[in-house]
Amino acid sequence: QVQLVESGGGSVHVGESLRISCAAAGRALDVYAIAWFRQVPGKEREGVACITREGRTHYADSVKGRFTISRDNSKHTAYLEMSNLRVEDMSVYHCAIDRSNSKCSETTIGRLREYDWWGQGTQVFVSA
Repeated sequence: QVQLVESGGGSVHVGESLRISCAAAGRALDVYAIAWFRQVPGKEREGVACITREGRTHYADSVKGRFTISRDNSKHTAYLEMSNLRVEDMSVYHCAIDRSNSKCSETTIGRLREYDWWGQGTQVFVSA
């Protein structure tokens, strides 16, 4: 079991930036692929970005060019840097890890249920 804790969510205005973090309690992240998902009530959960063990990344079309996923293995932490935020980005963001390093590829992020562990999420509010 790996406990993931997201943080850094908050309230911003349209066009502003925010960085959210995902920390793994006492566990190294370098052996896992990591992804960020978001879900708005009434909508299907969406894979936002993922990064493989080797550092390859993939983004949903809706965030490409605006969001950047990264990892700092020395701090057991992954990040999602979000810029030029839009109202439609408002959501609860969850990070997830994949032991097999197979769910994230150049063409897909996969589904949250395919990942091994995920956190409780951090809320991002975006107002006009």
